[in-house]
Amino acid sequence: MKSIYFCILSCLLSITNTIAQQNDSIPKYETFTISSKKVNETRVINVWLPSEYSKSTDSLPVLYMADGGIQEDFPHIANTLAKLIQLKKIQPIILVGIENTQRRRDLTGETVVKEDKEIAPVVGGSAAFRAFIQEELFQEINSKYKTTAKKGIIGESLAGLFVTETLLLQPEMFDFYIAFDPSLWWNNKHLVKNANEHLNHFSNNKKTFWFAGSSEKSIFKSTNKLAKILTTKNIQNLNWNYSPEKKEDHSTIFRATKEKALIWSLNN
Repeated sequence: MKSIYFCILSCLLSITNTIAQQNDSIPKYETFTISSKKVNETRVINVWLPSEYSKSTDSLPVLYMADGGIQEDFPHIANTLAKLIQLKKIQPIILVGIENTQRRRDLTGETVVKEDKEIAPVVGGSAAFRAFIQEELFQEINSKYKTTAKKGIIGESLAGLFVTETLLLQPEMFDFYIAFDPSLWWNNKHLVKNANEHLNHFSNNKKTFWFAGSSEKSIFKSTNKLAKILTTKNIQNLNWNYSPEKKEDHSTIFRATKEKALIWSLNN
């Protein structure tokens, strides 16, 4: 049983890496580094600005993303934003991509599951990674660019887990949250099992959450469960939308649903 679990886990994580390596045209972007005290390393930050940015003095909202390297998901999300802005389906927005160093460390919370701990030399660093974003990256982006107070976060798989964990643990960090096929199996589904308790202390400010689950069995049971919990709790300050994608698998769901996710989230 252990070997089957670990095989499935390794397969899902490998698929995610393959997705990020698909050939996408690289848009014009800016890049800089931050020497972080929160994660004790230098991090590469990539920033895409819509064409409207240089033509106006207006400030823009910001979309943050893990897996934000040039060889990761940054190009295809930037290109999608550009397309949707051009078609006037969304308003202009800045994209900030955080390039990975130790992905499985940064995007996972603590776990008591032995098999979870075997996926990388270090796991369970999501709290430190969140502190880096909140206490160091936000300030840097706001000082370098014309930004409004509105900000969101987007992610898939382990990054989707991080997005969902942040919504439940620190909902004030962002205004809108987008998670594709979040790895809610982590730590024996601890996040879903404790969602009720977290939602009892939810933000007093309005938040938006869009999430999707593919046909992958280890994921869709948990995303469906989370949707049921959100329906039952009926949190007044949380506007959410669940998109069960039975025709998609873990390797296709991000690209197949990203446009409708962005359109819904940025217009709600």
